[in-house]
Amino acid sequence: MLTRKELTDALIAHGFWLPSNVPGVWGRTERFEVILEGFDSIVSDIARKAGAERVSFPPVIEREVIRNTGYMESFPELCGSIHSYREERGSHPDLIRQVEAGNDWTEFLEPMPVTLCPAACYPLYPTLSGSLPESGREIDLTSYVFRAEPSDDPARLQSFRMHENVRIGKPDAVKRWRDDWVERARDLLLSLGLETDLAVAADPFFGRGGKLLAANQIAEKLKIEISVPITSAEELTAVASFNYHGDKFGTTYGIALPDGDPAHTACIGFGLERVTLALIATHGTDVRIWPAQVREQLSL
Repeated sequence: MLTRKELTDALIAHGFWLPSNVPGVWGRTERFEVILEGFDSIVSDIARKAGAERVSFPPVIEREVIRNTGYMESFPELCGSIHSYREERGSHPDLIRQVEAGNDWTEFLEPMPVTLCPAACYPLYPTLSGSLPESGREIDLTSYVFRAEPSDDPARLQSFRMHENVRIGKPDAVKRWRDDWVERARDLLLSLGLETDLAVAADPFFGRGGKLLAANQIAEKLKIEISVPITSAEELTAVASFNYHGDKFGTTYGIALPDGDPAHTACIGFGLERVTLALIATHGTDVRIWPAQVREQLSL
């Protein structure tokens, strides 16, 4: 199995990635994208057959959503805040002098009412306010997301795509949907020749209080992950997660069941770049000699 550096070098040498001077930020070529899009289409087909509604959001999100969901309490180090120049912060000539001198110019910027989106499903929840139909709703979406964690690990990107499905409805139906997706996703990844490991997991909550949140998440099995080998057979990489939120978003955004109780939600997500990297690491850089079944499924 290739090391992190060996895989990164192979991705560039074989025309999958374009180099960048920023850790965790890479250009993707068509050769990489056709694999990623092939997998993305499979997940979309599954969701469509299940009756999911397809929606799309840009990779930015209203700052108030970050506030209302408690993201800064849990993941402040991952947030990508957006700032822009405003004349009230200083004159434009002074800004240009700072830029040309190679100095810091952030004193001339002020925060915008949007941030980079940290999870594909976050923009969805505010749009669901109100009463749900008796059967609830299921949503399918794909979006670029951002998390400020630069790394030399090719599978740990700062800007990447998540394909998510979200279920909103009654607690039992939502939990059952989440658990059904775990088995469905594992079968899909196995059919593509990937070795999988299934485990209860926790998000990387920040600070001392985060340890308690993570312990509770594990104890209640709120988060399940499927991991695969990409650059290590021992330290596996999570490529899919399955999360039960309870009534957190239902309460926050007034998403109600027909009887007036807060709706429960769950989401499942595939890291599209990570799945693509796992396929390349498993089957090699010459897509032409990948197993015929894998090529057929991905429409390669």
